[in-house]
Amino acid sequence: MSAYIARRILLMFPTLLGILFVSFVVVQFAPGGPVERVIAQLSGADTGASRVSGASGGDFGNRAQVGASNDAVNSKYRGAQGLDPDFVKSLEKQFGFDKPAPERFALMLWNFARFDFGKSYFRDTSVLQLIKEKLPVSMSLGIWMMLLTYLISIPLGIRKAVQDGSKFDTWTSAVIIVGFAIPGFLFAILLIILFSGGSFWSIFPLRGLTSDGWDQFPWYWKILDYFWHITLPLISMALGAFATMTLLTKNSFLDEIRKQYVMTARAKGCNERQVLYNHIFRNAMLIVIAGFPGAFIHAFFSGSLLIETIFSLDGLGLLGFESVLNRDYPVVFGTLFIFSLVGLVVNLLSDLAYMWIDPRIDFEAREV
Repeated sequence: MSAYIARRILLMFPTLLGILFVSFVVVQFAPGGPVERVIAQLSGADTGASRVSGASGGDFGNRAQVGASNDAVNSKYRGAQGLDPDFVKSLEKQFGFDKPAPERFALMLWNFARFDFGKSYFRDTSVLQLIKEKLPVSMSLGIWMMLLTYLISIPLGIRKAVQDGSKFDTWTSAVIIVGFAIPGFLFAILLIILFSGGSFWSIFPLRGLTSDGWDQFPWYWKILDYFWHITLPLISMALGAFATMTLLTKNSFLDEIRKQYVMTARAKGCNERQVLYNHIFRNAMLIVIAGFPGAFIHAFFSGSLLIETIFSLDGLGLLGFESVLNRDYPVVFGTLFIFSLVGLVVNLLSDLAYMWIDPRIDFEAREV
């Protein structure tokens, strides 16, 4: 076991290096960048700037007006005409683009090895501080989504397996398949239209996790207000996970029900409840429970991107979306590194969970 864990940990380093290298190369060829974005804002050509970069453009604009020139600037940046060449060079230095790409990549690796992710280009704060500020929102969505999914999907999947082929199994399967086929973000829009004043009822709020003046509410009203705001985002996020977990649970129990040891338990006189929970349950739940760490992290870091954007929830998903729009590369690469590292660690924990649930699994004999 120790040798397997050591091999997996050693493989994390080249995996992280490959992820960062590919992402860095893609960014070099991607059109636009922080320098071009600021120049576009100064020239009035940027119509798609988000709220983050829009606040920073004024500061750059004041500096540009001081050094502006009427002569055209011989620059590689479109829209830089009329700006002082020294100002353009100062922008490149400020964003670190005065160095060649290999040197910038090597410096980034050195900083990331020390967990130094730098500061945001367009926010006066560090990347780690930004993640710390946004994490509670994503954690809140992730925790409730996982609780809702597991508390409903596992009992439903077990009942569907026990009543396989019945009318209950048929109509619930139809509902699950429809739910699985609808993307979460599309379902979120449908809920907004129906219940957030889109075209029908105005029952739930459209944005945020709390109402104005939430700090002055009594404790019981704070709880009600929080769940009032989180209802639609939570349903939208849990839809796909609910369908997947229900079918996974059902198929896992069906596989175990048809095995020889179940027939032996019934032949010994065990009733169906004893057979189900004393013999089948542990083996059938192996794949469901062992996959919990991965599903838990997925709910935090990747499942909420579009939902947070649609409902204007200030979490990690919205932070990543805005960072990509604004070419805020320290935030983009910092979050990518952290999420990739967490994902690799969680994959290892998922494998170890298999062994904890079923000691018969031998990782020492497994090839990585």
